[in-house]
Amino acid sequence: MVAYRIFITGQVQGVFFREWTVSRAREIGVAGWVRNRSDGRVEVYAAGVPDQLDRLVEKLREGSPASQVDGLEIVEAPIEAVEAFVRRQTL
Repeated sequence: MVAYRIFITGQVQGVFFREWTVSRAREIGVAGWVRNRSDGRVEVYAAGVPDQLDRLVEKLREGSPASQVDGLEIVEAPIEAVEAFVRRQTL
């Protein structure tokens, strides 16, 4: 199992990006969370097997129907104790 912190930039707040991310992550079987950041980015913590994370990253690059993804910053992260994929409050 591996984990990533992914920071998404672009038109990603106020366009149901977090809800869309929760749905995609649950479909893929990834555990973790998503939250808006006060700087306008969306942050995702995702843990799973490499193939699952690759599929999630592909989806995040595409973005939700109403969003416009300009970029992703992906950083390997320590494994956290997460069992499902949830939405967190803005940081």
